[in-house]
Amino acid sequence: MSSRLVNWFHFASPATFYPLAGRLVPVFAVLAVILIGIGLYLSFFVAPTDYKQGDGYRIIFVHVPAAWMSMFIYLVMAFWAALGLIFNTRLSMMMAQALAPTGALFTFLALWTGAFWGKPMWGTWWVWDARLTSELILLFLYIGYIALQGAIDDTRRADRAGAILLLVGVVNIPIIYFSVKWWNTLHQGASVSMRGDVRMATTMLWTMLIMALGFWAYAIAVALKRVRCIILERERDAAWVAKLPEAQA
Repeated sequence: MSSRLVNWFHFASPATFYPLAGRLVPVFAVLAVILIGIGLYLSFFVAPTDYKQGDGYRIIFVHVPAAWMSMFIYLVMAFWAALGLIFNTRLSMMMAQALAPTGALFTFLALWTGAFWGKPMWGTWWVWDARLTSELILLFLYIGYIALQGAIDDTRRADRAGAILLLVGVVNIPIIYFSVKWWNTLHQGASVSMRGDVRMATTMLWTMLIMALGFWAYAIAVALKRVRCIILERERDAAWVAKLPEAQA
């Protein structure tokens, strides 16, 4: 057990995590391409037509996994931010920063596809109900974090300020998830719940889960690629960076 802990702490250093991230990026990138390709094929050609919503419902295979990822990535960012504040680890703050653009992308994708789904189903592109409003607030939290990081020149001050914003914003995640239960909204309830309740065909469920795994693999690949760039930028004066082939090119 102690040797495993040593291995994990070994990769907490930017110098040792950088090459590990480089090896993992192509693995998760290939996984993302394969899983998303399979998921899109199942979405359009295999999943049955919904008896109420017709073929228009198929957008949920992008919308729902994107909404899941928007919340999950924010929680992961808050986790890294908490580690960074508690243990003063540089890599934790870098990971939070690397995840932010991808989280904002998935949040925007969830809102955008939700609007396309809502128009034929609800008769409107947007309603100010609890689910949509809280998801929009999540997008503002991502954008606010990115803007805050860019507005403060001192890296440590920027990391601390961003971490506090992330931790305060965590309160919005349960509001998003439970909003359809706490308030009367147009948004339908969850088709898949944390208790394991499923209200959809098995093919639809597997298609949605495969798309979610594909989005997850994409998020990991992009975040690892981005954190390598952040490490090079922040550690550019370190001796180990000068020895890298990309630094000498």
